[in-house]
Amino acid sequence: MVRLTSKPIDPLQVPRYTNFCNGVHKTVTAVFDGETQNMTYQSLVRPSDFHPHTQAYFNDACVAVTGGSGFIGSHVVEQLLALGAQVIVPSRQAAPPFLAHLGNLIDIRPCDFQHLAQAKSGIDGADVVMNLAASVAGIEYNATHPESVFRNNMRTFLNVIEAALQVKARRFLVVSSACIYPRHCLVPTPETESLTDSPEPTNAGYGWAKRMEEFAATAAVIEHGLEVAIARPYNAYGPRDNFNPRSSHVLPALILKAHQTTDGTLPVWGDGTPTRSFLYVDDFARGLIEVTARYAAADPLNIGASEEISIGTAASMVAEIMSRQRGTAITPTFIPTSLTGQPRRDCDTTKLERALGFRPNVGLREGLERSVAWFIENRELALIAHHQ
Repeated sequence: MVRLTSKPIDPLQVPRYTNFCNGVHKTVTAVFDGETQNMTYQSLVRPSDFHPHTQAYFNDACVAVTGGSGFIGSHVVEQLLALGAQVIVPSRQAAPPFLAHLGNLIDIRPCDFQHLAQAKSGIDGADVVMNLAASVAGIEYNATHPESVFRNNMRTFLNVIEAALQVKARRFLVVSSACIYPRHCLVPTPETESLTDSPEPTNAGYGWAKRMEEFAATAAVIEHGLEVAIARPYNAYGPRDNFNPRSSHVLPALILKAHQTTDGTLPVWGDGTPTRSFLYVDDFARGLIEVTARYAAADPLNIGASEEISIGTAASMVAEIMSRQRGTAITPTFIPTSLTGQPRRDCDTTKLERALGFRPNVGLREGLERSVAWFIENRELALIAHHQ
């Protein structure tokens, strides 16, 4: 069984800092968990996994990560720390659970991005702003709340980029989404497909918000000289994912249902034929960091795996892994529904590989093994973290 919740600290892998972005001088070497000196689960990506230019770019850089207390953002924060960056995390949470093990290694600031003044104070001092703050949920919520999703995302984004301009940040990362692509687009999907039609209808609010974010950031390049990088990631999954049944995406929803089933069945919405391109969270975070450092061209890059997997195949993998964990047979059962989302999704990574030489390191089966192991060993945290 894969165990990911804790591991002995390797002092050579723990960054050492002598200052933070706000000028307060400290020296911190490690954050220990009790007398056993174990560190809780953290991203497995190391500095050597990054391009040398990326290592140099982020070493001692002051970086604000909006959404840094969340699923993907917390992995970005850990990877930036490993690269020697000084990290600011604006957050509505006073004590974000996914960052608790980092202690004084990061500067956590109270912030609600729905208010410009708070956005400005939340990122003040940053040279680089990586904007991961977003409001998104599962397919049912997105399909029935398009105006809310669009409004919340746009208000947050416009406040963050305006704040970035006011504090004179040098570089800004737009985290866009594959949801900007039309329902019937080329598969695998190149970046050029974003302008061929409207975003896929079940995710229209989110898709249009992400298109507008790309436009607004590109306009800031022309008008203000802001350096802008744009990443269009595909479906993320992994440890710290959102397991809230009211708002989770497909893989954490399947993991939760497989863990809770009492009759050996794993209910799956639809007939299992829609496909997705899943990207493990460590690779997702690493891709965002590489794009920020090496492709500030205000030109979108897909971030994903060139691996098209049907929902039915993914459900079978989850059932098989959870069956071993629980010692009981679990079998997917398919439930007809009109909400199936994009019929096919597969990331065209040609441009990404050409520009950055980036490829994912973790395949779907390995990533699901890690995800299930983390969920089982952190079930209580997994079920409450995204309710806060």
